[in-house]
Amino acid sequence: LVLRTRTPSETAASGAELARKIAESEMLVLPGGFSGADEPDGSAKLIAAFFRSGAAQDAVMELLERRAGLILGICNGFQPLVKLGLVPFGKIMDIKEDFPTLTFNTIGRHQSLMVRTRLVSTLSPWFLAEEEGAIHTIPVSHGEGRFAAPPPLLAALAARAQIACQYVDLAGAPSMDIRFNPAGSAWAVEAVSSPCGRVLGKMAHSERAGRWLYKNIPGNKMQKLFEGGVRYFT
Repeated sequence: LVLRTRTPSETAASGAELARKIAESEMLVLPGGFSGADEPDGSAKLIAAFFRSGAAQDAVMELLERRAGLILGICNGFQPLVKLGLVPFGKIMDIKEDFPTLTFNTIGRHQSLMVRTRLVSTLSPWFLAEEEGAIHTIPVSHGEGRFAAPPPLLAALAARAQIACQYVDLAGAPSMDIRFNPAGSAWAVEAVSSPCGRVLGKMAHSERAGRWLYKNIPGNKMQKLFEGGVRYFT
């Protein structure tokens, strides 16, 4: 579904169509890629506004609470999940100052490279086709990918197995080194889930994979994220 926002009437029609599409779907996937001009917080604010509308919000919560559906957000799609509260709290809610956020990379500019991530929790059904401890080499491309949260909240997320993946070094250890954690994310967080695991947000582009891509780069580039989502319903 493409959300059209050129006029007020198009915006209203897109909001209504969004709610209808969610009602007939099992998965809601918010893709990565530039949207809403990608000004600071731009895309997140735009998409979050759509999902805070009455019909779309009701459809999202019905998908999660009554139909046990799945939600995934990658990169730009991760940002609105955080802004809405769906990650890490599992519901759309008003955001408070001490809630987590995704903000500017510590280097102050866009970063685009291959990173190594380690799957530290298989709580999320999106990882049903993967094993805990698996290390993948995946591309990142973002200017606002730094996951930030108060230390007590980070500790709580880790204790509840909601930290799904972390950026790791060549030895497989979580790292704050910019070579391995290009955004400078707290606790080397790359992916986070809701308490039930059915909502997952991540920065690395698992969808940017293919047989003929990155042939000169070692590592496992095929994170079977979508296979896991399909397996959940079969």
